[in-house]
Amino acid sequence: MNKSPPEFSYSGVDNLEVMLEAKQYNRFLTDQVLKNRIGKSAILDFGAGIGTFSTMVRDRGVQVDCLEVDAHQCEILQSKGFRVFSSSDAIADSSYDYIFSLNVFEHIEDDIAAMKECARILRPSGVVYTYVPAFPILFGDMDRKVQHYRRYTRASLRAVSEEAGLKVTRTAYVDIAGFFASLLYNATSKGSGDIHRKPIELYDRFIFPVSRVIDYATNPFIGKNVFSVAHKTGVQR
Repeated sequence: MNKSPPEFSYSGVDNLEVMLEAKQYNRFLTDQVLKNRIGKSAILDFGAGIGTFSTMVRDRGVQVDCLEVDAHQCEILQSKGFRVFSSSDAIADSSYDYIFSLNVFEHIEDDIAAMKECARILRPSGVVYTYVPAFPILFGDMDRKVQHYRRYTRASLRAVSEEAGLKVTRTAYVDIAGFFASLLYNATSKGSGDIHRKPIELYDRFIFPVSRVIDYATNPFIGKNVFSVAHKTGVQR
């Protein structure tokens, strides 16, 4: 029996709904998902949440299936017309050419086992795009509220993929301004871990576009998030 990602007592729907207002950030991530996919491939959103990115990818004319272990979020995804798996056990070996996972692996206690599931589900030469929060120094009230186990560095995210038998071809940090904004949030947070619509809207509209420009120079070194692109090569053990 393959080990599936665990369920969580906190679903994170409130923060996910607030993040719907981060339109430029969401568009950037959707662009990244589509940029790294393989041709006209079978795609799985690994940890789809309420379907924010599955919907945006589908709106670009690309079909997506969803894996989501939270029962309430599964219902939301099904209401939006997605094919939904509530466990990776229900997905056969070598079913997908491309898997994307956005801000999910930090929620999974055994992230290496989860990445091994991605490797199992991938077809030969398939790709996994993984995007997660970066830098343990930024771990704070919001991380605790939404039950993050960790934040990653380029090295630690690479290690997870390599432990799963995947070949990592790229890692980089994203959103340098967000790194410093997170430090400020942690210093002034009163312990709730809540995020609010207006600051998210303002950051998304005025700061995130500038941050993305600066990222071209700083992405090897620093950022609020980090991503990896990993390929399945040969036969997985």
